[in-house]
Amino acid sequence: MKEGLKVGTTGTFDLTVGGSEVIHLGVSQPVSAMVFCTPSMINLMEHAAREALRPFLDDSEESVGANVVVEHLAATPINAVVRAEARVTAIEGRLVDFEIAAFDQLEQIGRGTHRRAIIQVERLVAKLTEKTSKLNGGIVVPSLVQANRAELSPLKTLTVERDGPIATVTLSRAAKLNAVDRQMTSDFEQLNAWLAGHPEIRIVILTGSGEAFCAGDDVREVGTLELAEATKLSHRQASLYLAWERLPQIFIAAVNGVAFGAGCVCAYSCDFRIAAHSARFAMPEVKLGWPPGYGLAQLTALIGKARALELCLTGKQITAQQAQQYGLVHDVVPQSRVIPAARELALQLLKQPTEALRLTKQLLHADEGTQAKQAYLADTAAYIHCLGQKDAQEGIAAFNEKRHPKFQ
Repeated sequence: MKEGLKVGTTGTFDLTVGGSEVIHLGVSQPVSAMVFCTPSMINLMEHAAREALRPFLDDSEESVGANVVVEHLAATPINAVVRAEARVTAIEGRLVDFEIAAFDQLEQIGRGTHRRAIIQVERLVAKLTEKTSKLNGGIVVPSLVQANRAELSPLKTLTVERDGPIATVTLSRAAKLNAVDRQMTSDFEQLNAWLAGHPEIRIVILTGSGEAFCAGDDVREVGTLELAEATKLSHRQASLYLAWERLPQIFIAAVNGVAFGAGCVCAYSCDFRIAAHSARFAMPEVKLGWPPGYGLAQLTALIGKARALELCLTGKQITAQQAQQYGLVHDVVPQSRVIPAARELALQLLKQPTEALRLTKQLLHADEGTQAKQAYLADTAAYIHCLGQKDAQEGIAAFNEKRHPKFQ
């Protein structure tokens, strides 16, 4: 810990009461109300105490709640702004006690006491990783990428070319239409770690080799996987795409050809998408016998529920021009202009102030809330459920035999 923390140190935290912070009282009665709930009050107070400690923590430290006592004094409606004020009352080594009061814009709505412990993040992560491996099939909600500050080793399925602050990443399985397999998943994870350790790289342009951007997951490989391995692989792939929101670089997808399934997810996980006139987009998983294993919440946030339902329930292909109308693509250009247009956008972005650009990106992605970032857990559960059914077996067989499936 840094010096300076003392009794009387304060911190505040403001929150606009939204739908996830309320409880619906009297739902079966003639009259009812939606009010700021006690669990959200605890959350509000914990964040205020955390803010009080934040300036005094080293980079390797965090604070976690150890004890909380809360009195809820008054009801507050949805959309009100509430504030918690935390004041340090005692410091015992790495344990810090607080008194906390909460207010809306008219009155005090809560009070309580709270204790936080200062911990080493690395130790917590090690213990949590060990515990997670024994629970819930090893599911891990995406977290910050472990930075690799060394040079990037050669990758088997990705080609990385660096030009100052711009890195161009090419999916290099042209013979397989750049389908994502286990090796490409590992390569993307290594790439993410390298990008996390090299913030001087400000722009990443992602494109495909040959005629395709990315035709999706490698269906032939999927058909050989045990369900436990398929589950773990799906979680890893969702995590690597979600990591692009938190990495400091701006990601530009230069979609040079088909972007189907995982390829479509790969494209819309980027911050910008520039497509060739000949590019095609689709979420065709349903035609194979399963739902998308990840990315539904992000797709819906991008193009709306109606269009997401259209793409995912029909599995239809759409043109680059249609994708632009849907809001899936920012710009459509001739094939020969895809990479130049992406570089022109990159150069335009490089003229913006670095920190302001990064923080703006973070804020815009964070505005979706945390639920969308964790929704892939349900996506994968549904995908694995269907993958074990006869329809999926038929879908994989039909794919391998290049025929139309005959579902039950």
